[in-house]
Amino acid sequence: MSSHSPTRLCPFPTFPSSKLLSGHLKADFSLIKLPVGFQNATLGSSMENLKAGTRPPWLGLGAAVWVQIASGNAYNFPLYSHSLKSVMGFNQHQLTMLGVANDIGENVGLLPGIACNKFPPWIVLSIGSFACFLGYGVLWLAVSRTVLNLPYWLLWLSLCVAANSCAWLSTAVLVTNMRNFPVSRGTVAGILKGYAGLSAAVFTEIYSTILRKSSSNLLMFLSFGVPILCFLMMYFVRACTPTFGADSTEHGHFLFIQVASVVLGLYVLTTTILDPILHFSAEISYAILVAMVVLLMAPLAIPVKMTICPSRINQPEMPNQPVASSEETLQGEGNADKTEPLLTSSESSTYLGSFREGDEALEVAMLLAVGEGAVKKKRRPKRGEDFKFTEAVVKADFWLLFLVYFTGVGSGVTVLNNLAQIGIAQGVHSTTILLSLFSFCNFIGRLVTSLPGYELSGHNVNLVKIGSPHHVDDMHSKLDGTLYAATALLGICYGVQFSIMIPTVSELFGLKHFGIFYNFMSLGNPLGAFLFSGLLAGYIYDTEAAKQHGLSLLSSSISCIGPNCFRLTFLVLAGLCGAGSVASIVLTKRIWPVYQMLYGRGSFRLPQTSNH
Repeated sequence: MSSHSPTRLCPFPTFPSSKLLSGHLKADFSLIKLPVGFQNATLGSSMENLKAGTRPPWLGLGAAVWVQIASGNAYNFPLYSHSLKSVMGFNQHQLTMLGVANDIGENVGLLPGIACNKFPPWIVLSIGSFACFLGYGVLWLAVSRTVLNLPYWLLWLSLCVAANSCAWLSTAVLVTNMRNFPVSRGTVAGILKGYAGLSAAVFTEIYSTILRKSSSNLLMFLSFGVPILCFLMMYFVRACTPTFGADSTEHGHFLFIQVASVVLGLYVLTTTILDPILHFSAEISYAILVAMVVLLMAPLAIPVKMTICPSRINQPEMPNQPVASSEETLQGEGNADKTEPLLTSSESSTYLGSFREGDEALEVAMLLAVGEGAVKKKRRPKRGEDFKFTEAVVKADFWLLFLVYFTGVGSGVTVLNNLAQIGIAQGVHSTTILLSLFSFCNFIGRLVTSLPGYELSGHNVNLVKIGSPHHVDDMHSKLDGTLYAATALLGICYGVQFSIMIPTVSELFGLKHFGIFYNFMSLGNPLGAFLFSGLLAGYIYDTEAAKQHGLSLLSSSISCIGPNCFRLTFLVLAGLCGAGSVASIVLTKRIWPVYQMLYGRGSFRLPQTSNH
């Protein structure tokens, strides 16, 4: 058949399930694996219409929002870091190394990634809840002085365990919901990570109202409140059979959640800024907190609405037509009305996972031979198909993406870990406003990547990375009064960088082992924290503080005042982001064909999963 023949694209073989399960066809086409969920829908005994009101994925997504808020507990480090420093008598270097423990725990999630492929989500959530209780419980004992003279290494380890709960909680809900909504994985990832970015502002609201800005009360709340919330929500976070049929209401549902999250972010930011100005009474503070809880419950309105007003979503039915043979599929255009070919054109071949041009005929012949049992071929996966970790780790795209992510979040987390000290150095002693502003802008950056029509491709990574050095340099120029603007810009860039990585990994290396890939990429965060926050920023800060007070470098927990405290640190981070921009340009050029295939027609196409 000519490659220019007008044919209708058929993304997957349209065979009757009865014939697909009978005779040699069952063995033949088992070599061509379909995406997870589509197999269940196709190979079932019958294709039934699903009532929208009884589908659990939306209920699971609403519950996942609450778990994602809880999974942002590691962002609270600036709220209690100063108390930890003063109570325990730590210097800035020791404090920044505790910040490194916080980032290591938050982002080392290889075990959760593996566990998500072996255990149901409730087990993963239970492990995360226990880690949260154990880690923050020890920190509470130290800050509240219930137990005196706890060793530094125990606090470091406890903070690492406490923050590691974030990896377990976030991985469980993220992997589960991206598999429940495979076609809308980018939107789902942006929404969930957006709420995770907003969690710091939510915790700040709780910290300022019912906890009365007490670090001890905050640590107790994290020890008990987060595990209780997770145990209440884990029943609803479960794997569901995804629907691949057209759902005209899905776009509206996602848009509703996005609007609700923006309203929540603006509300929390506004009340946090107004609180120190208007000095809200206890009654008003509690009313503000209740309104925030109501806004957090907004995503649950979707499954409630779908249950009260159910509609029917038609799944694509399997046509009752004979299976096309290899000879029929290779015939000319005249037979197009008689059979629906398995593979018909270079465009179809591209859709099934080949992102190269020129070998379409060879690909078609090989796939047909494999389907008929003549060839037993195990080929290496291509971009967009399911990779094993050992197959992905040797790819240049894998390490370029890691480098881009490392430079982006490494600079952002350095600012976040030292946000309290940055504010004090510039005369801003209220950490809550800075943290809430960073959190809201972090949320906005993450939410941008989930907007309808926003294609998560490599050039977006490039745009963020090019801007980052200027934002870091803005922070350095706080002496001109740009601290709040720079904090906002850094929060946006940090959020976009973080959120883009998630769907990019799934689009390049598949969803089958997504949990492992996602958590390996996340190692760039603690690595950046150790190098740029723990070693660089902490050492420079203590050196400058010692110069100002005329003391020994490791004498006591003294504070540094003025622009010199972080000037050299931010200049180094600006250069680092410039190098990341170059790496992102190279990555963009390499993976551009992937996004032409996935989004070239204006809508996402599921690629074929490869056989391993």
